[in-house]
Amino acid sequence: MCGITGILQTLHAARSADLAAIGPMTARLRHRGPDADGFWCDREAGIAFGHRRLAIIDLTDAGRQPMLSRSGRFVITFNGEIYNYKSLRRGLEREGQHFTGNSDTEVLLAMVERWGLEAALQRSNGMFAIGLWDRRNRKLHLARDRMGKKPLYVARTPSAVVFASELKAIAAFPDFRQEIDPHAVAEFLTRGWLPEDHCIWRGVFKIPPGGVLSIDADDLSALRDTAALRARARSWWSLLDVAQTGRAEPAAGDDRQLASRAHDLLQAAVADRMVADVPIGLFLSGGIDSSTVVALMQSQSSRPVRTYTIGFGERTFDETANAAAVARHLGTSHTELRLTPAEARAVIPELPTVWDEPFADESQIPTLLLSRLARREVTVALSGDGGDECFGGYSRHVLSVRLAALLNANRSLRTMAATGVALLGRGLRESVADALRIPDRLQRMIHGDRINRLADVIGGNDVDEMYRRSTRLSELRLTRVQADAGSGSVPPLNDLLSDFIVRDMLQYLPSDILVKLDRASMATSLEARCPILDPRIVEFCWTLPNSAKVRHGQGKWLLREVLGRHLPRHLFERPKQGFDVPIGAWLKGPLRSWASDLISESRLRNQHLLDATQVQDCWLQHLSGRRDHSRTLWAVLMLQSWLETSVGYGTSQTTDVMEAAQ
Repeated sequence: MCGITGILQTLHAARSADLAAIGPMTARLRHRGPDADGFWCDREAGIAFGHRRLAIIDLTDAGRQPMLSRSGRFVITFNGEIYNYKSLRRGLEREGQHFTGNSDTEVLLAMVERWGLEAALQRSNGMFAIGLWDRRNRKLHLARDRMGKKPLYVARTPSAVVFASELKAIAAFPDFRQEIDPHAVAEFLTRGWLPEDHCIWRGVFKIPPGGVLSIDADDLSALRDTAALRARARSWWSLLDVAQTGRAEPAAGDDRQLASRAHDLLQAAVADRMVADVPIGLFLSGGIDSSTVVALMQSQSSRPVRTYTIGFGERTFDETANAAAVARHLGTSHTELRLTPAEARAVIPELPTVWDEPFADESQIPTLLLSRLARREVTVALSGDGGDECFGGYSRHVLSVRLAALLNANRSLRTMAATGVALLGRGLRESVADALRIPDRLQRMIHGDRINRLADVIGGNDVDEMYRRSTRLSELRLTRVQADAGSGSVPPLNDLLSDFIVRDMLQYLPSDILVKLDRASMATSLEARCPILDPRIVEFCWTLPNSAKVRHGQGKWLLREVLGRHLPRHLFERPKQGFDVPIGAWLKGPLRSWASDLISESRLRNQHLLDATQVQDCWLQHLSGRRDHSRTLWAVLMLQSWLETSVGYGTSQTTDVMEAAQ
């Protein structure tokens, strides 16, 4: 795992000083690669690459980057891992290819020389972000892995195209101008995370998951802005195509055969991700996903697997006992860190710097602390991320099966149902839940504020809107600019469960789950790997019937069957908990003063960024206990904290940008 940077200058604007910026840009990514830095520059072509190395495979200098291909035609700066590089290397060697080292980067370059970039990526099973310069054709290629595990930002400045693993590196380029995109702010406060098609800074975009962008250096002056660059991006792999193909060609076999196939695929994916020349461990929460991964790790390891978990000492939010029970049964070498709430809260001032863009998934706190714990002993950690998306584990997936008939009804009937649900008293709500056979652990969704969420989802105009409503923080509009209603539009699959899952994979997974994992782990120079998101598993899961995902009111049915081969069911058949922290209670207690200052009415009015009245009403309702606005308030606070700590940003500039956007 590494950090990458690059500059491609517009030739008429070429300046040596701009290319020299590759140094400070790359230095800002030291946390992503503390072992070494490397640079490559062609001043005549107006291009420079930078690289920060976290050595995982081939710890010698033969693995250093940027790296040139054997012929010298291609130069690469590469962040990530190619898990099947050994088998790919053997195939190339049979065809006469020679290698000087043992890195996956050298194998990738050899494949590019032989087959071209996209064909090389199609053969690769891994996570990556790539900058590749073709010296013969004077073309820059930027590419990202299938699921978006590794980040890759691109900006168009007056003098160049610049790219990097994180925004803080782009901000170090001399003529990059930090201007907030007000529509991105609105999207963030709607969701708590920024979708892949938005960036907090104007003039910056993200290479989409499974995407590649090719830029002809001789045509660069015609690509005057980010919109023109973004339009050139294309897909080398499409999740939507995989979903449509899988549904058209369903898997054959009964329940036992499907479980065996899932087990074999998961076992192979875990084995591939256990390859490293450095110590390796696992984040263990005690839930189904991480327990499955560690069970498969331990079954293939001759020594105890190192596992890590943390707890806050508050029983409602603490899964350390569950994790310890799983670890004891499997015989792992388990490390548990119990933090006081004060110790957990102490990390909050660091969050804006770690995440670079506003980010408000409160589980970012334990994820960062867990990464620090693991990094004391290991350089690579596996995680269970992706289990919910692949196997249907979220509450909205379970409810989509129960409510499919209603939600597929015509608009007028849904509107009537939404109104009726919103008006139900508690007793009638319970009767409706019983009639729909909603399990007790999900009935909490139809009480209090959750009833409004359910009614809101039912009343959506189409699947895109229903999904947005099911994932948004609240219906409150806190900005003067409205969120983009068309953001994240996806062609329907005509099956509500599949429609929700494909949107989770395209939106929530890369923009929240994987951003959280990448930034938290890389802030501590730890490589995190997600075996459940292996492309073979993703493709297999799209061939499964809905009953293999949601059955008897429970999600992840098939994954439970796999785990049941390794653990007794009482160790994992528990209500889903997640990596929650008691933000709501903290805002009323120890964080109250900090929050009050950040969202004071005078501060908000001076910024001209948020609706001060709405934010204050939200704050007072939360403090009084009338409404639980903890998630919305956390998003506002993370935005405010980011504004305070973001390099080179101040209130006056915020005011100018927002007034210009009116």
